[in-house]
Amino acid sequence: MQLLAAQPDIGALLLERLNPHHSLRNVELLTTAEVAGGLLRRLAVPAPDGLPQLGDIAEDLADSLPEQQNRLGRPVPGKWLNAACGLARDFATQADKLLVHTDLHYGNFLAGQREPWLAVDPKPVMGDPERAVPELLWTRLDEVDGAAGLRRLLAALVDAASLDAEAARGWAIVRCVDYWLWGLQAGLTGDPVRCQRILEVLG
Repeated sequence: MQLLAAQPDIGALLLERLNPHHSLRNVELLTTAEVAGGLLRRLAVPAPDGLPQLGDIAEDLADSLPEQQNRLGRPVPGKWLNAACGLARDFATQADKLLVHTDLHYGNFLAGQREPWLAVDPKPVMGDPERAVPELLWTRLDEVDGAAGLRRLLAALVDAASLDAEAARGWAIVRCVDYWLWGLQAGLTGDPVRCQRILEVLG
């Protein structure tokens, strides 16, 4: 989305007009994955200074996930929790310095006039673009045809965005464990189940 004008002193922004009623939620899933992956890659430009560091976030996750797990009665199987913590520690030591949109689900791609699709509602950090993949797996998971369908969706996203396949899979494991625990704390019912389904295939 393009910024047209701004008055920082009063906190006002003028943004280009997009269609809030036409998002990638309404497009066939694998076609959607190609579009989303292409935009994910375009957004992965060098990040400006001052953004939160994904390496720091990953390190915090590695430390906090076991505490959350114990507090909630250990709902996540140990092998997945251990895998998530190990991967998070690895990611903490090798984070890139690219711009990452950390809420890049299909509803945040809206139809535009300047271009067919543009991303909105950025929650930017500096790090690895593979971090953006999990939201694109779980937000339309009910449309995926079993384990093979999930693997096809992941492969389509990785190919369209020119991502590292193992890093994308790793971030999916980390984020699914994190979101499973967060969802239980928030009283959600459907999202932890979706996370479990993804982990059963990728973990």
